[in-house]
Amino acid sequence: MGTRTVEVDQQKHFELPLLARGPVLSAMVAVVVVLTVASAGYGYHRDELYFRMLDPAWGYVDQPPLTPLLVRLFTAVVADEAWAIRIPATLATAASVLALALITRELGGGRGAQGLCAWAYAFAAFPLLMGHVMLTSTIDLLVWPAVVLLVMRALLRNQPRWWYAAGLVVGLSMYNKLLIAALLVALAVGLLVAGPRRALWSKHVLAAVLVALVIGAPNLIYQILHGWPQLGMGTALARRNADEVRVQMWPFLLLLLGPPLVPIWVAGLTALIRRPQWRPVRCLAVAFPVLLVFTFVAGSQFYYPVGILSVLFAAGCVPAAQFTSRSARWWLPVLVIGIAVNAAVSAVLGLPVLPLSILGASPVPSVSQVAADQVGWPAYVGQVAAVYHGLSAADAGRAVIITSNYGEAGAIARYGPALGLPHPYSGHNELYFAARPPDAAGTAVVVGGQIRSTAQYFKSCTTVGTLDNGVDVDNEEQDQPVTLCHGLKGSWSTIWPAFQHFG
Repeated sequence: MGTRTVEVDQQKHFELPLLARGPVLSAMVAVVVVLTVASAGYGYHRDELYFRMLDPAWGYVDQPPLTPLLVRLFTAVVADEAWAIRIPATLATAASVLALALITRELGGGRGAQGLCAWAYAFAAFPLLMGHVMLTSTIDLLVWPAVVLLVMRALLRNQPRWWYAAGLVVGLSMYNKLLIAALLVALAVGLLVAGPRRALWSKHVLAAVLVALVIGAPNLIYQILHGWPQLGMGTALARRNADEVRVQMWPFLLLLLGPPLVPIWVAGLTALIRRPQWRPVRCLAVAFPVLLVFTFVAGSQFYYPVGILSVLFAAGCVPAAQFTSRSARWWLPVLVIGIAVNAAVSAVLGLPVLPLSILGASPVPSVSQVAADQVGWPAYVGQVAAVYHGLSAADAGRAVIITSNYGEAGAIARYGPALGLPHPYSGHNELYFAARPPDAAGTAVVVGGQIRSTAQYFKSCTTVGTLDNGVDVDNEEQDQPVTLCHGLKGSWSTIWPAFQHFG
């Protein structure tokens, strides 16, 4: 096995395996090809349609600015199509494969362990699912392993410069998601419990924290000036999701990477606890349950632990490769078959593999909300257009379209102009602040279920249609009403707050 000498403490040295360029780079290329080929399938995800609407800003009520900015950039520079805005998602996924393979290498994993990590992870469930769409969680596929890799290098090699690199990445990641704070707290608790505790008050760690705060300062200033809207958004998500999340998070631990890979990440967790040579990074074993507790208490999204779960998997590839190399020969084909089966199932769940005609009859939409949220947008907009163009001449001149959520608004903003629709309004998240209907508008075409709580502000409301994607995929819009409302009671400037909602 090839090795490279790495200097530690400027005097001691240890042998680090060479990067397995062939297996790792080929896995990266393979996942890029697969994600690129699949990038035009089904359609936009609801969040992608939303990001496409947001004007560049330092921050939004529901998230930092990076992912919406990338969506707007690739829409303007490359093409106004789903495949174009997913280019950075593909690149981030491929880069995450490299980051995890480097974690395996950092723990002494040679060519076989690195190859196992790269190929198994590249085609695991969550990387394919999030790598296919451009969401904030997609960028986190890279950010969390990258931060952990840099922290591991600082601890294992005792080289302070890696703390500064970690601070740099954390600072940049704050423009994508403030959730990185959960990882930092988990690592800090891990260091406090499992050591090395001296790192917690190291001048280099404190300087790295300062680096992160300076780089992320504009986003933090935005949060402070706007009353920490991210905390309010987290509360809104928890209010809506907590009961389900606290149940779902446990079985989904087995599904996030795929059941065949569970023994490997469990082996990684065990090895981090038991292997003496890994003692400097034993904090990772403690960080995992800390993140589980955070996910349970926060109740926002069940997938929050996936970043550290991927790290445990990368660690587990070292003992897994060692086991297969010294055990009976039949263990290797069993491992290869398990990875292949996991990749096939993950592709069906995460990529537009099934034809739309049979997707609704399959279990995929019930397992993968991401898949369901890519279906039906052009059909829905067409149905809204039919209602709008059926208005009388008098109503059409002062009618507005109001949507119940940002997905509906984003779809109308994307597909509506070709059908002669005006720009939509919505009280959902950031769109509430973007614009409200003009007071001269007395007629409204209200899309979605929000009409149940807002009909009281009109003299009359009549359901004139029902959204139907035509392929029987059960998503948030399917079977929702399209309502025509007349006679606004008051002015939009006074009743618009009633339409505001988060989630």
